[in-house]
Amino acid sequence: MSTSDTAHADEYQGAAASRPLEIAFGIVALAFTAGYVFLATQIPLRREAAAGQIDARFWPMVVGVSGMVIAIAILAIAITRPAPTREDLERIQPNGYVRVVATIAIALVFVAIWSLGSVILFGYRIEVFPIATALLMAGLMLLYGHRRWLSLIIYSVSVTAFVYVVFGILLRIPL
Repeated sequence: MSTSDTAHADEYQGAAASRPLEIAFGIVALAFTAGYVFLATQIPLRREAAAGQIDARFWPMVVGVSGMVIAIAILAIAITRPAPTREDLERIQPNGYVRVVATIAIALVFVAIWSLGSVILFGYRIEVFPIATALLMAGLMLLYGHRRWLSLIIYSVSVTAFVYVVFGILLRIPL
């Protein structure tokens, strides 16, 4: 085996199995989903739903409880079974950490801007959510390598419009 073959084989060699890592992931997933369920119970309602009807808390609770069930299953599997091999994992990409930090920063800016609700500009009340969401989508797509401007704009605007129409207008969930 030549030196380049050895280097190539080492590059794609998977990480060792780790039971503590699997257990830690299960605990973090359970804590995250439990926090999500708690926040879902805090969603303000414009009006209480009648018996048998769905309100603004229903789907977030379904997602949160489903996440908790999955997190408990992951934790149980991590505790009771041997840790799976991680041969299929690739090495961390050169800009991986930078992208993670940038993604978190973009998300935090989005939440901060979204919390404004609406602004009054030149005498007009403007909803911040659609603008902030389109900028979030475009920013994340640029960060992860999308470069075609036309599809970048079309995708960001169409997904934002879909979310705004479905949740803000049809379901009347305050965004």
